[in-house]
Amino acid sequence: MPDLTRRVGVPRLAGINYPLSRPLGQPGDADGQRAVLRATLALLESAAGPDHYVELPFEWPETVAQARNASKDVPPSPIAVLLTKQPWLIPNLYSGRIPG
Repeated sequence: MPDLTRRVGVPRLAGINYPLSRPLGQPGDADGQRAVLRATLALLESAAGPDHYVELPFEWPETVAQARNASKDVPPSPIAVLLTKQPWLIPNLYSGRIPG
């Protein structure tokens, strides 16, 4: 959700085209997860200043339909349930005002 994230004014953003439930990669893929984490941390060194956006060069190995199908029996996380019911809370989360 890079557009939303940029609108709430984060100082640096590393975008990745991965499913929302898998921001670092597939379960069990330690090497892939480390690569994503290293690339994200490198942004801290290379960011020119506020509102710096980098699209990370990683591609999800499945189609959207395959990824959705693979997780259809996995219940959503509590935060996903909350944000589905109350999407107006998203800016609060980005600003650090986390609901109790």
